[in-house]
Amino acid sequence: MFGNLTPTVKNLLLINFVVYLMGSFVSIDFVDIFGLRFILAESFAPYQFFSYMFVHGSFFHIFGNMFALLIFGPMLERFWGPQKFLIFYMATGLGAGVLYGVADYFEKSPAKTAMMTYQSFPSPENFNFYVNEHAEFAYKQLYDFTNEYYDNPDSEVLEQQSKAYVKQLYQTVANIPMVGASGAVYGILMAFGMLFPNTVLFLLFPPIPIKAKYLVIAYGAFEIYSELNRSPGDNVAHLAHLSGMLIAFILIKMWQGNRNTFY
Repeated sequence: MFGNLTPTVKNLLLINFVVYLMGSFVSIDFVDIFGLRFILAESFAPYQFFSYMFVHGSFFHIFGNMFALLIFGPMLERFWGPQKFLIFYMATGLGAGVLYGVADYFEKSPAKTAMMTYQSFPSPENFNFYVNEHAEFAYKQLYDFTNEYYDNPDSEVLEQQSKAYVKQLYQTVANIPMVGASGAVYGILMAFGMLFPNTVLFLLFPPIPIKAKYLVIAYGAFEIYSELNRSPGDNVAHLAHLSGMLIAFILIKMWQGNRNTFY
């Protein structure tokens, strides 16, 4: 397997693992600095649309992404050549980050507006509404405080504390970073399924053969279902995965329609 590595895939594997190891042994929090933030967050920086692709939160995260790159990447690089493969990888990764950022903006900007509104109009009812609408994950932790605030609606101490809670809840949601090469990897999976649809792959779990096109459909359907039925503890960026697949689909259709383009 490793003897069949192509140069761009090998370099991408090396870069990702070096960054991961550096983040594990130095005191700098790479996820905090290089992860992609909500674009209205104080910690957002434009370079994060690029840097997030090379940062992973755990060994299993990087292993899953790099294993997929190892399996599907070399065949695509041989088909396109190193330069075009690298363009594809970067385009799907950057595109996934940008599309995720746009969707993230529309999802989280109402929380910022609601937070700023609450600072001007605090009340037990508005506090309970904010928690239920924008920070449901904290409902149980704040249950006793909410009841106490309802029982003492004129308390200035509870009012100030509620403002601090709302600001803290917003910052918690806004500052969750998105990391990993999954957008680019899912783009590679889409490309493989489109260009080599009838290639038979043998899955590990479950151990069955499946054609590449059906594997792509299954992954896409799973990501759509997971995004639409997101559970409270699900911190996977399913939308970034789908965005990578969408960018890949568009790129391949463009390249197939322009046979005079060479890289």
